[in-house]
Amino acid sequence: MYTLFIILIVIVSLLLTLLVLVQNSKGGGLAAGFSSSNQIMGVRKTTDFLEKATWTLVAALVIFSIVSVGFIATDKGAHESEIKEHYQEAQQSVPTTANPGFGEEGNSQE
Repeated sequence: MYTLFIILIVIVSLLLTLLVLVQNSKGGGLAAGFSSSNQIMGVRKTTDFLEKATWTLVAALVIFSIVSVGFIATDKGAHESEIKEHYQEAQQSVPTTANPGFGEEGNSQE
């Protein structure tokens, strides 16, 4: 599920980049190419559409990012419990013996 959100984030980021590049900082942008008076969409409607699309993609990017972090946390918790189980199994299988030569009375140096 995490991979799905990463793919969606990449797609939205690319679309947002292209949409921002189409816009002109002075208000021309995509609408500047349509200079005829018989337009399907007017200049103002085109800039309104681009602005609404930009804000929609930004909102989608934020939402997908927050949701993906939630999936990272749940996946991390599952992996941590598996690691703890393996660690406990490894501790049970290793015999505990004292290290010879340390802490014994017979090996003291005088």
